[in-house]
Amino acid sequence: MKTPLLDIKNLSIDFKTPSGVFRAVDDVSFSIQKGETMALVGESGSGKSVTALSVMQLLPYPLASHTKESSIVFEGEELVGKPDKFMRAIRGRKIGMIFQEPQSALNPLHTIEKQIAEVLRLHQGMSRDSAHARVLELLELVGLPQMKERLKAYPHELSGGQRQRVMIAMALANDPELLIADEPTTALDVTIQAQILELLQELKTRLNMSLLLITHDLSIVRKMADNVCVMKNGKLVEHETAKTLFDKPKHDYTKKLLAAQPAGRAKPPKDGAPVIVEGAGVKVHFTKSKSFFGKANGFVKAVDSIDIVAKAGHTVGVVGESGSGKTTLGLALLRLLSSEGKIAFEGRDIAALNRKAMRPFRREMQIVFQDPYGSLSPRMSVGQIIGEGLKLHRKDLSEAQREELVVQALKDVHMDPETRHRYPHEFSGGQRQRISIARAMVLHPKFVVLDEPTSALDVSVQAEIVDLLRELQEKHNLSYVFISHDLRVVRAMAHDLIVMKDGKVVESGPAEKIFSNPQQDYTKTLMDAALNLKAT
Repeated sequence: MKTPLLDIKNLSIDFKTPSGVFRAVDDVSFSIQKGETMALVGESGSGKSVTALSVMQLLPYPLASHTKESSIVFEGEELVGKPDKFMRAIRGRKIGMIFQEPQSALNPLHTIEKQIAEVLRLHQGMSRDSAHARVLELLELVGLPQMKERLKAYPHELSGGQRQRVMIAMALANDPELLIADEPTTALDVTIQAQILELLQELKTRLNMSLLLITHDLSIVRKMADNVCVMKNGKLVEHETAKTLFDKPKHDYTKKLLAAQPAGRAKPPKDGAPVIVEGAGVKVHFTKSKSFFGKANGFVKAVDSIDIVAKAGHTVGVVGESGSGKTTLGLALLRLLSSEGKIAFEGRDIAALNRKAMRPFRREMQIVFQDPYGSLSPRMSVGQIIGEGLKLHRKDLSEAQREELVVQALKDVHMDPETRHRYPHEFSGGQRQRISIARAMVLHPKFVVLDEPTSALDVSVQAEIVDLLRELQEKHNLSYVFISHDLRVVRAMAHDLIVMKDGKVVESGPAEKIFSNPQQDYTKTLMDAALNLKAT
């Protein structure tokens, strides 16, 4: 029998918490052969990412610890307990990793070129010119040819999908023998998802590279994996070949995962609903560069003359590829970015209001950000994070009343209220997203921008969150702008649809009409990519 590239045996990982020791991974064993793709699937909090981080020895020691029986052998070498000096030669060179949240994984103080080139210069000793050439090659590989002119850009200047692709370029830079991909397509639109998956397959074959794929998207598992491990509550509940798992799942939990997906359509809203937010000719242009005298040399037209109407009880879905201007439009409507054109809230023009004048509107206008980890303060408990808005906007409430609302908000997003005493780093990506939704909803706003609110969630929780958002919308007559690259979720939520490309509206109208019969080639391409990916 062949010696596996990676052999994990009896892996158990404990975390020290204020309430005692929590076992995040419990007696997990599996191996990966050279050139094989192993998928690790399960709901948020099942221990998938913790297992992957333990391979790289990137757990927050001494808060996290392995049991004595735990073993992680890579190329015949035991990794558990190895010093940092040894692991630094492994990380990024022999084992690459694509992290789930690129905003928190990328250094905000360094340019894109510097961060990709650093991996090459550190592990291969490349010259500046050689590293520059390799960076350009990698950006082309991951579908970012336009970034060749923006090598000096910083992570905050890129869209979520662009940041994710930069992370993938860094992970692939040194042609690793094992690539750990933790939700590698979470922030990507469907067309780029297909490209990235095809790229990973191509590189895996060409380099005989092994792949440990961590995902909640079972359509990706079906497309990519040779073998599958299903995890629940830190335990391995099923380990089969991909074909066997999809054809004849044994465990009830596996069957539940395969059956779960957002379903149904948005309920028809009431006629004559009042307009909550209206945008007319909204423009957001960013300066590309400036001359020595400070004069703009050109502009990036992130949002270019867009009209949008969001009514009470309605959801406007906004779709398009990464960098199309979806998030920028949402931020402009909330007056979190400077813009030109008309923006009105309940008939009052707010486009020219300064920060102080906007403050009374903030309670009524909320947002759920795409990257929950980056938007949650690591120094505040969950209870403090959710209650912060209440403290600022509801000064009439007593501390006990605020606490009661925080507890109810956590229940609404299907989380244990006792978790309000814990901190963001103690939660999985999906759990952090639910905390973000609770923070937005606790103020009972009239208008909410949902920026990829389900992108970090597993499929079963996606369905729950979609149902929850519908329920909250119906109960409070909420107006949503729903930004997403997941067309299944958009179809389940949206009454109206706006399709964006390069800052412009390509197609707009009733959502079901566009989904059923798209008129523009670009819209058809998006729909085809989504359907083909899900059907594969």
